[in-house]
Parts: sequence; structure tokens; C-alpha cells
Amino acid sequence: MSNKVSIFEQKIHEAVKKVSSNESPTTLFEPIGYILSLGGKRLRPLLTLMAADLFEKEPDTVIDAAVAMEVFHNFTLMHDDLMDRADVRRGNPAVHKKWSDSVAVLSGDAMLIEAYRQLENIPAEKLPKVLRLFSDMAIDVCRGQQYDMDFEQRTDVTEAEYLKMIRLKTSVLLASSLQIGAVLSDAPAADVKLLYEYGINIGFAFQLKDDLLDVYGNPETFGKKLGGDILCNKKTYLLIKALENANKQQLQQLEMWLSKTDFDPNEKIKAVTAIYDELDLKTISENRIEQYYIASLECLSAVDVPNERKEELIALSKSLMYREK
Repeated sequence: MSNKVSIFEQKIHEAVKKVSSNESPTTLFEPIGYILSLGGKRLRPLLTLMAADLFEKEPDTVIDAAVAMEVFHNFTLMHDDLMDRADVRRGNPAVHKKWSDSVAVLSGDAMLIEAYRQLENIPAEKLPKVLRLFSDMAIDVCRGQQYDMDFEQRTDVTEAEYLKMIRLKTSVLLASSLQIGAVLSDAPAADVKLLYEYGINIGFAFQLKDDLLDVYGNPETFGKKLGGDILCNKKTYLLIKALENANKQQLQQLEMWLSKTDFDPNEKIKAVTAIYDELDLKTISENRIEQYYIASLECLSAVDVPNERKEELIALSKSLMYREK
């Protein structure tokens, strides 16, 4: 990790820490401070600061927008955990488990409002465009989440449908973090577009890696219990490819586990993972991730700034490609 990225991370940490501090009622704001304190990769705000750096702007130029991205992202996590009935977030109890469902709903709503509040200090001449981009991103994420929930009731989700869903739910937030950082840095329109597409491709690789780690990751580093997607029949890339590639016997087994409501969790995880192994889906998924990784680097290569200014983003891309959590 370079010294420059460490400085970015420190700025993000200091700015995020101010959100919801010493406000009342504590039952509304304490969960906000809690989920933000759990850390995570701070990837979205880091991308916003990196976009500014790419065009030789100071981090303070975009820090408010960066914090807005991080607060919005954590708002989605708070509500996602509730909707998915996920008990653990970053190795700690999810907000709805530590407090209650109602607290997770209302504190999440407050976080969404706080995300928009963070944009108040953006220069007036740029605020309308940034607000439009931010709102477009926010509604796309909601659309993606609804597709994700709709897919839970289906067994015929196609790869194309799944990729559309993760583009909206995951990729758009990463792409918009870069896009808004570039817009605030007065980047040329062509470069803003290229950075957005870079973010879209990195987002695809990021989510497919998440799907992979949920089954094949190290539980000590992943931060969540392995097999959670299998237990809730989430239509991940692995499951969609399994349903597509399975032979008759494997398909019968998968359909049986998908329809079962009373089962031993460890048995289900073991049985479905065994089918994934038989179909070599780990390798298939890794190859797909690499395709998106290469596509992202091609977009970044076309951005019209000196190559040395792209080194931080290239290093970040590699770290996401080979991450363990």
C-alpha cells in the first residue's frame, strides 16, 4: 500500500468518523456509528479520491462526495442484511441482530439522508450535475437489489439477467464513485466516461469474486460465514452456471436442495459445493473474473493522463482481483 493511499484512507477515516457523532437519540444514531466503525475496504470513497488524484486535484476537492459514497454504501449494507436475514457483517453482528429490525430500517433511512447532506459543500456550479449522477446511481442500486430479491423466487435466472442485476447493485456504485470524483476534478468528458466503464468492469469482477469467496474463501479472512448464499438460494454466478451446466443427476440434486425448507445447513453447503466442484465452477468463475479485470485495465489505459498517474488504480485493481475477503 503506497503512502499516498494511506493518506487517502486516513482522510476518509477522519471524515467518516464525524458522521452521526454525539447526536441523539442514540438509538437512531448509534447504529450508524457502529456500522461505519466496522471499517471494510472503504473502496468507494477511495475510488473518488483516486479519480481526483488522477487529474492532479487535492483530496479535499472531493472528500465530501467520497464520504457521501461511503455513507450511502453502508446504508445499503444495513438494509441488505435485514432483507437477507444475514446475521454477520464484517465479522460482527449485523445491525438488525444487535438492535432490532425497526432500528435497522430507521437508522438506514437516516444514513441515506446523511449521504445527501454530505454533498452540501460541493461547489454550487457542480452540485446539480453531481446530485443527478448520485441520484441516478442510488435508484440503480435499488433496482439491482429488487432484481436480486426477485431472483430468489426463480430457478430460471439467466447469466445475462444476473449480470444486469450486479451491474446495477454493485458496479454502478463503484463506477459512480469514480465518475463523480472525475467530474469534480474537471476531467474531460471522454475520460469521465472511460473511468465509469473501468468502474463497471471492476464491479463485475468484484461481485463475481464475492460469489466465489462465499463458497471457497477462508472463513477467518472473509468476514462472513461461508455458504450463506447457498443456504438462502441466492442466485449467484456459481449457482446459475451450475443449473446451466449440470447433468440430469446433478440437476435433480440441485433442485431438491433449492426446494427443501427443512435441512441441515452444513449438509446443504457440502452437497451444493460438491456439485460446484464436479462442474469445475471455481475455474470457470475465475476465468470470467479475469476477463472483466482485463477489460477494466483496457478502459483505464485509454484515459488521457500519464501512465504513472494510473499506478495507484492499477495496484488497486490487482488487490481486488486477488483479494481473500
